[in-house]
Amino acid sequence: MQENKIETNDSLWYPPGGILIWMIVLVEVLTFSLGIGSLLYDKAKDLNTFTFMQSHLNKTFAFWNTVFLLTSGFCIATAVYYRTKNNINFFTIFLLASILFGFAFLFLKFYEFREKWLLGFGLETSQFFSYYWLLTGFHYLHVVVGVIILFIIYLGRKTISVDNLEAGAVFWHMCDLIWLLLYPALYLIQ
Repeated sequence: MQENKIETNDSLWYPPGGILIWMIVLVEVLTFSLGIGSLLYDKAKDLNTFTFMQSHLNKTFAFWNTVFLLTSGFCIATAVYYRTKNNINFFTIFLLASILFGFAFLFLKFYEFREKWLLGFGLETSQFFSYYWLLTGFHYLHVVVGVIILFIIYLGRKTISVDNLEAGAVFWHMCDLIWLLLYPALYLIQ
């Protein structure tokens, strides 16, 4: 009986998922970091207005969205582990859990967007809300793409290579990382 061997590239110089995904991550993290840096710079120039506008954000929603994304990130990391151990059942369970928590983030964030929109806090309301909509909207699109990637992985779960799985997981962890930068910058730092 022949056992299925999972092929991986264990070279010291080959990052999980391949070099291209890490280049994308670098560019995306730099882009968001520049946006957050600009937000913090402008906030320092007009602290009272920014703090007042920030008080209209829903910190409870932001907290739960953080929990959802981090849990999803844990689940995809666990799914990768089980895939490398050739345990398709646990791989599938954790992959589906990751997708579910990703959808939970998207649903709650959409509800928050809707709430802000209905209260009249649009892109043009203030400089703070311009940053809010641009940064969180751009992140939301990344999460949508990430969930699509996870779903594509699910569809090919029986044949996906570890490299491709890791590339999808790295993209998903990038969404976590960016949110961990946005969450304090927009919702917590006074």
